[in-house]
Amino acid sequence: MTFAWPLALGALALLPILVAVYIDRDRRRVASQAAFGNPDLLPNVVDREPGRLRYLPPLILLTALVFMIVGVARPHATVSVDREEATIVLAMDVSRSMKATDVEPTRLDAARIAAKTFLDEVPEKFRVGVVSFASRASVGVAPTEDRELVATALDTLAPGEGTAIGDAIALSLRVGAPQPAGIDAEGGSGAEGTGDGEEAVEPAPRAIVLISDGARDGGEIEPAEAAQQARERGVPIYSVLVGTPDGVVEEELTGGYRTLIRVPPSPETLDLVASASGGEFFAALDAESLSTVYEDLGSRLGTREEDREITDVFAAIAAVLLLAGLTISALLFRRAV
Repeated sequence: MTFAWPLALGALALLPILVAVYIDRDRRRVASQAAFGNPDLLPNVVDREPGRLRYLPPLILLTALVFMIVGVARPHATVSVDREEATIVLAMDVSRSMKATDVEPTRLDAARIAAKTFLDEVPEKFRVGVVSFASRASVGVAPTEDRELVATALDTLAPGEGTAIGDAIALSLRVGAPQPAGIDAEGGSGAEGTGDGEEAVEPAPRAIVLISDGARDGGEIEPAEAAQQARERGVPIYSVLVGTPDGVVEEELTGGYRTLIRVPPSPETLDLVASASGGEFFAALDAESLSTVYEDLGSRLGTREEDREITDVFAAIAAVLLLAGLTISALLFRRAV
């Protein structure tokens, strides 16, 4: 906790003096009663006496004073608040190996289903975009709040060749960034900012979720280079590994022959881009764990840490304590302290 006006806390040093004054006043009151009358006769005059409960109202009022002084110092605390707006880009691998059925019904279908689960976890005001990549990266749908449009884009993904991971990251950074009017998302100038005199409140996209089962196979940009670009812009990459070591893809050859190609997942590149960008790598090896990853990620992206002044909290507590102290005092002594 920090304070905007810490000098006000110096008033807390006066509290021991107030306590000492109250104790001295209480002793003088008892001595005065003894000097002007017989204390043993007091029960005949007073129906009841509060005993040690007489110290409760002053103690409550003293505590209220502490909260009031701290409130005057304008305390600040880091609190978790809901994000209202952000952009997330789903970068979906549609390479040939995503046709493997080791994750039912296929790796691509499992990733598609889990991505829709993720959409349910993301706050409604978040914009979500889809980038698919095989030998090249392309925009499935630009970031939008229309969840049905995003779901349709996921449904239309079809397997291709290659795994251009670096290109997919670079394109995700461009398509998710705020664009000046008239600049296409895939244009080079649109990736650098929000236009003359404009600046995004926070990095856009807020995060890239990269779903793939292997290392780079083709593409123009190295994954490590693309991850560094993401880090420089403050955009973490959450990479999700899809597949098991038993994955195979059946391919048809010339002459009607068929062959089985082993396609075990390769986590090294995905781990690299996640750590290099400041994100996190998830080794999800089945549809159930993949859904869990998306649910967890969706909840984490839905909040952010923010420094806020909490003077009102201390003021409210002080007000409640003052009211409680005065009420108890009135009940015990039939008068205010």
